[in-house]
Amino acid sequence: MRKALAIYHVGFEDLGSLGAILSRNGFDITMAESCTMDWSALEPLGYDLVIVLGGPIGVYDHVSYPFLDKEIDLIRARLAQQRPTLGICLGAQLMAAAAGAAVYPGAAGKEIGWSALQAGIDTAQLPALDKLLRQQIKVLHWHGDTFDLPAQALHLAKTGQYAHQAFAIGKHALGFQCHLEVTAEGLERWYVGHACELAGAGIDIVQLREEGRRNGPLLEHAAAEFWQAWLDDCVPGRS
Repeated sequence: MRKALAIYHVGFEDLGSLGAILSRNGFDITMAESCTMDWSALEPLGYDLVIVLGGPIGVYDHVSYPFLDKEIDLIRARLAQQRPTLGICLGAQLMAAAAGAAVYPGAAGKEIGWSALQAGIDTAQLPALDKLLRQQIKVLHWHGDTFDLPAQALHLAKTGQYAHQAFAIGKHALGFQCHLEVTAEGLERWYVGHACELAGAGIDIVQLREEGRRNGPLLEHAAAEFWQAWLDDCVPGRS
């Protein structure tokens, strides 16, 4: 059985719809909480796939949260050996940092809500994402930080507010600033867990919930197709 490691930072920002796809494809999934796990016992190359999920802290907060440096080291080791790695939101920012790019607070402010991605320069090189973009599926954006594109990366997607929404490094590494993994039901935990952030940003939770209920099922269906295509290409073979 193939092994997947999912590193999370807050419990409610989980694998979402991706979890079911991984299980369907025969992955044994280990969930690891970054701030409490024993990093000395972790073998960076010991998993067929590593997913680094989102969270409400920044890559540049490593003095307050030293485990972030451990995550960057893990990702860097996997990039060096071209081992399948997926980063979502904070995970994508950590991947950018591991690849030598700068991560910093976004000048355009917080991007929280639902909107469709726009094609990047290299979108055609990842046909499954190109299909999702052509369908104009709205995805969830929930971030305030952004990053420079790593020098060797393919630019896959953007929005009008932030240019770097998705990138790939070869076939083995993929980073999403946005969230393809969320479900409408799972987002109920986000509205509570991020209540202070939403209040500070002046976000109407009732409206955000309605957008989630309207767009979540469409995204979940489209994301399932995307995740399957990406796994078939990046981590082929079933056990």
